[in-house]
Amino acid sequence: MKNILVEPSILSGDFGRLAEEAQRIEEAGADAIHIDIMDGHFVPNLTLGPKAVAAINKATNLFLDVHIMIYNPYDYVERLVEAGADRITFHFEATEDVEDTLNYIKKCGIQAGLAFNPETSESLIVKYLDKCDLILLMTVNPGFGGQEFMPEMLEKIKFTRELCDKFQIKQNIQVDGGITDKTAKLCIEAGANVIVSGNYLFKLPNMKEGIALLKGKK
Repeated sequence: MKNILVEPSILSGDFGRLAEEAQRIEEAGADAIHIDIMDGHFVPNLTLGPKAVAAINKATNLFLDVHIMIYNPYDYVERLVEAGADRITFHFEATEDVEDTLNYIKKCGIQAGLAFNPETSESLIVKYLDKCDLILLMTVNPGFGGQEFMPEMLEKIKFTRELCDKFQIKQNIQVDGGITDKTAKLCIEAGANVIVSGNYLFKLPNMKEGIALLKGKK
């Protein structure tokens, strides 16, 4: 998994200019746009919804990676697919119907991702390694941008990548939370290949250079 993909999180952008922010991300050479949807229950915050996903979809040709931090994710799949999501990633902790939800997302013709909170044991990841298109390992507690990276998550990334290698599973491992050029390097060394970054990229004067830094190309 040497091909490193970078997804700016539009949660850190200007919500009053979502279309322009989506275009800025595309022009900066990002591989996808990461869209966070929160319900105020699974996490203590409210953000975007399907209508915002549809608006972003109209503004860009980029892959839309929709990360839903909501309970009962199964119930929202159809609306998000209709809005233009190319991948829906939901949380292991948010439902008892993990496999049904993964299968339903795939049945709708898009990619399915599965996210794990920092406190969730890595032993619970094993069962799903070959059942989804991406494993998201949160490197902060989900719900708010701007948090500090949790270095103890590096061992979980390494564990997951070593398992994939052991069973010859070519799995995407995504990291999200507190990602800068320095923490991205550590995550990539541990085995991650899909990097989500919000505040770091949006605060830089040149997002294109920031994406190159995250990929280790500068």
